[in-house]
Amino acid sequence: MASNLVIVESPAKAKTIKQYLGKNYSVIASMGHVRDLPKSQMGIDFENDFQPKYITIRGKGDLITKLKKEAKNASKVYLATDPDREGEAISWHLAQLLDIPESSKCRITFNEITKNAVKNAIKEPREINKNLVDAQQARRVLDRIVGYKISPILWKKVKKGLSAGRVQSVTTKLICDREEEIDNFVPEEFWTIIANLALNSKDKFSASFYGKSGKKFIPQTKEQTQKILDDLKNEEFIVNSVKMSEKKRHPAPPFITSTLQQEASRKLGFTVKRTMMAAQQLYEGVEVKGHGTIGLITYMRTDSLRIANEALVSVRDYIKDSYGESNLPKAPRTYKSKGNAQDAHEAIRPSYVTITPQEAKASLTPDMYKLYKLIWERFVASQMESAVYDTISADITAGKYLFKANGSKIKFKGFMTLYVEGRDDGSEEKDTRLPQMSDGDKLSLIDLKDEQHFTQPPQRYTEASLIHALEEMGIGRPSTYAPTITTITARGYVGREKKQLYPTELGKVVNDIMKNYFEMIADVKFTANMEEELDGVEDGSTEWVEIMKTFYAPFEAVLSRAEEEISKIKVSDEVSDVICEKCGRNMVYKMGRFGKFLACPGFPECRNTKAIVVETGAFCPKCGGKILEKKSARGKIYYGCEKNPECDFMSWDAPVKDEKCPACGGLLLAKKGKNAKIVCANENCDFEKIADKKKK
Repeated sequence: MASNLVIVESPAKAKTIKQYLGKNYSVIASMGHVRDLPKSQMGIDFENDFQPKYITIRGKGDLITKLKKEAKNASKVYLATDPDREGEAISWHLAQLLDIPESSKCRITFNEITKNAVKNAIKEPREINKNLVDAQQARRVLDRIVGYKISPILWKKVKKGLSAGRVQSVTTKLICDREEEIDNFVPEEFWTIIANLALNSKDKFSASFYGKSGKKFIPQTKEQTQKILDDLKNEEFIVNSVKMSEKKRHPAPPFITSTLQQEASRKLGFTVKRTMMAAQQLYEGVEVKGHGTIGLITYMRTDSLRIANEALVSVRDYIKDSYGESNLPKAPRTYKSKGNAQDAHEAIRPSYVTITPQEAKASLTPDMYKLYKLIWERFVASQMESAVYDTISADITAGKYLFKANGSKIKFKGFMTLYVEGRDDGSEEKDTRLPQMSDGDKLSLIDLKDEQHFTQPPQRYTEASLIHALEEMGIGRPSTYAPTITTITARGYVGREKKQLYPTELGKVVNDIMKNYFEMIADVKFTANMEEELDGVEDGSTEWVEIMKTFYAPFEAVLSRAEEEISKIKVSDEVSDVICEKCGRNMVYKMGRFGKFLACPGFPECRNTKAIVVETGAFCPKCGGKILEKKSARGKIYYGCEKNPECDFMSWDAPVKDEKCPACGGLLLAKKGKNAKIVCANENCDFEKIADKKKK
């Protein structure tokens, strides 16, 4: 009997699935999409209901020939691409190429690549879901029209190589709008007053000024503040009321795509692209010692918080055995997904909770290990008991003025034994203790501290906060966050300073054009509504062709006006202080395939270019040359000697400038991470100290 053929997207996934199915199954990878719209033309038949004209992707000819041959000899073909719109579309294209009838039950999906999931999927094949295919097709056609119609206008009016896109235009606009808010922000003065107090001359604590006669009041000037300080000179500080209570803190839900990307950015410093690359590898399969090749996590493109019953049973057993019954809630925790979530998937969780990060560590790359640990800990913690705090709040009067003091200490750690959600500002929660006070207690005033402050502008977006904003506004879907951010940075519309995103001059120019001439594309509400329309196609309530008709007529009118009215715009290159050694001009910053570089503005007469040199201010311990900040082929920052390749000094850790090792006088390196510390670069010197986290 001829074997069965299973087609997946990637070789890693094929390898994992093959070992579960045995010798009667042949598993082949399609290497992603096999057909797409042509790059050289629009590829859409506007006269025939926007029908796409698909062609075989260049370089896939031999693979398709092989797939056709295998399919012809197979007794049954199973299409096992990813369980989302994109995966459904790949299966549909494969079915078209392999002459598999639409009524054939050839489609299998699994949320995790485990033996049970794969075998159960094989038992229950279904027809290809045409609604899912149409939803993907609508997005592809819509994005093609926007990109191929607007981009040539940008090429003509601004510069070659630019592009416009539905989601990328709105995302760029959010970053530009935030920068405008920051530029236009007018700081306002305000003052705080802290009373450092003591109970019984020993238990010291602080209380913050609240207001006058029980009403909140924030001093706006030095004069107002001084008046309060003068009034307080002869007043007694008396405890007016003390309130003690117990507060519970509940664990965060398991990850969905957006929260995984946000937390990996906050805790690991990963870009969204890096996060999704590691997650894809964990999902598709890794050879783990003692377990063979297995998928370690469930599907990583999801916005659902649902957890399978078997996984809940397994994690509860694990918590009971590993952390004791006191850390196990009476019933499993359930988390409610957002209204537009696609509940066919689960949340992101480990496929086997019993495979701990420590057990898998030796089999994983550093990125995969860090991400698996994050996913595993978050999932286990999400089913643990709540943390419990003892809290105390005290109202303290001083004449007509009121001060407030708050304290808390952890009583029961619960889920916090394992995992605490990160914060955007990188701060950590700490216990703040107050002495045991009673109503009427008199307090000793140690001193009063007044401090001037100014309101701060909103912060620039980080990748984490940008993804959160996109999700809140309903822009894009789990599969689009990473490619959108990658695209706008690669195009040079957005730059990155440390973790913060800012618009470049080019980004501002393109954003202004999009806002003024293509308002419907750059509009947040329009883009969010379009996502809902695409969801409607997926659930069968909306026809994709009707969406295209509604969109295209007004879009065509806008295009004609833009073509006529936009005048040519010149974007000035940012000038550097680096002098071209060939012609003496100041070199300018340009954006290339691999990021920014320096180029001579005298092109084409002078074609001099060079990499951007970032000096660290430290000197090489081997030869005394300058240590430069460099980037590896994968974009990771490292530090090397300017005299490379003659000098082979290299470090992943940043050199510390203006400070030498007190033990041997050598170069010091700053190791980052949870246990940040300063160490000596000299292998024969064991000096190290805890890093000062206040120093930037």
